[in-house]
Amino acid sequence: MCVAIPGKVLEIYEGNSLVEFGSLRKRINTSLIENLVVGEYVLVHVGCAIEKIEEKEAMETLNIFKELMGDF
Repeated sequence: MCVAIPGKVLEIYEGNSLVEFGSLRKRINTSLIENLVVGEYVLVHVGCAIEKIEEKEAMETLNIFKELMGDF
């Protein structure tokens, strides 16, 4: 089973971005995502952003993770 986690883009660099997952911030490879803008949400799998998603979908998914795992 593969799991992708939504994260919010905080800063954009060449080929990667600083992405926030709850209280955790990580540099993520975003080279596959075109026209990425600070504040957008991306799905991240194994350290690589695989697609953009809407904020509403990101919040719904994060709430499901919180219910399953507690705050992360």
